[in-house]
Amino acid sequence: MFGAGAVGGYLGAMLAAAGCDVSLVARGPHLAAIQQNGLTLWRNGKSQTYAIRATDSAVELGPQDFVLVTLKAHALPGVAADLRTLLGPDTAVVSAVNGLPWWYFHRLASPIAERPLESVDPKGVIWKRIGPERAIGCVVYPSVEVSEPGVVRHLSDDKFSLGEPSGEKSERVRSLAKAFIDAGLKAPVRPRIRDEIWVKLWGNLSFNPLSALTTATLDVLAYDEGIRAIARTMMVEAQAVGEKHGIRFAVDVDQRIDAAGSVGAHRTSMLQDLEQGRPLEIAALVESVMEVARLLEQPTPTIDFIHALLRQRIQARGL
Repeated sequence: MFGAGAVGGYLGAMLAAAGCDVSLVARGPHLAAIQQNGLTLWRNGKSQTYAIRATDSAVELGPQDFVLVTLKAHALPGVAADLRTLLGPDTAVVSAVNGLPWWYFHRLASPIAERPLESVDPKGVIWKRIGPERAIGCVVYPSVEVSEPGVVRHLSDDKFSLGEPSGEKSERVRSLAKAFIDAGLKAPVRPRIRDEIWVKLWGNLSFNPLSALTTATLDVLAYDEGIRAIARTMMVEAQAVGEKHGIRFAVDVDQRIDAAGSVGAHRTSMLQDLEQGRPLEIAALVESVMEVARLLEQPTPTIDFIHALLRQRIQARGL
């Protein structure tokens, strides 16, 4: 597990409880707490502590069967060299990150296939060092948090959708799905994982930037007439980009907005990052869509406008 924060810690604990041989790559006080006291998972009102090997040096661990990457996308190029030390001849790398993933163009049935996604993988660092043939897609649904160093709380959902970039149900993706299911998780193997990536991205693309600009929570973003109209326009533009290269959207725009609004007074991850002075996921959630749009010569004027405002907000905060 490369990145043992909320999602990585939850996955690591669940898999370890099911008997999987799990190692964690983490850092800072969270790592120190796990090394000293174990990793504690709160779930369904009960806590359990697991003794899991944890380190800040991937080279100590050696080649793995699967490497599950749960860092934010903007951190990946900086750790590509460390990730490489975990790779054996058949190691698969599972990208459990928000937004369009670095391997997005691999095995894509489109003229724009087989190239790095520069917005999240500048100069193709990950593409070259890891190799897109190792990638397995993953869409993360659980809501989890690190409540204190060494302690992860599961709040809701337990689904991780998996899929090969090619759409095939390979032995490796079926093996990974079985491990997840045996650990009590839902792990459907999707023949069109990109479709599901886009439906989740749809909301993140619009609500995250708008929340960072307005400081509004999801319920306000979804039901304020003016903001909803802006979010809807961004999503319609993104849908046109997706559909232009074969993406299918299983729900319509208003259903997706209403689903986000039903979460309630939730502060998006981008708003929380802005308030806490952390880097924002602007590349994976916004600029990746803009990059695909440019390759397809599909205009995205509202997305471009909100992106420009968000960039200025980031600069003003010195991030």
